[in-house]
Amino acid sequence: MRDPVRRAMEICPIEVGVAVAGGDWKMTTVSKLAPGPLRFGELQREVGPVSAKTLTRQLRALETDGVVIRTVYAEVPPRVTYELTEAGMALADIADQLGSWGKKYVGDPADSELRSG
Repeated sequence: MRDPVRRAMEICPIEVGVAVAGGDWKMTTVSKLAPGPLRFGELQREVGPVSAKTLTRQLRALETDGVVIRTVYAEVPPRVTYELTEAGMALADIADQLGSWGKKYVGDPADSELRSG
């Protein structure tokens, strides 16, 4: 578990969720891994215009936080896959809900109750 998550545990559960899921491309990455394991290149194509450096950094954080499992196969050429843990699958459900909310939020302002105050 990373230090930001430990600190968030002292504040409230919502902050724990933000500490784990917040960050560039994390929720999209989790969502794209929901159907099953992917290799790095496949995942990068699925996620979109994310640099290899950024995706690697976020995958490492998700792995440290117990959301993603990285499996290295002893093959030539080497093969590495990423897949979600049980906690990751639960987070993928939240990512889908957040995606639905996002679609409504950016929809036609006349039809959106979300932004009217």
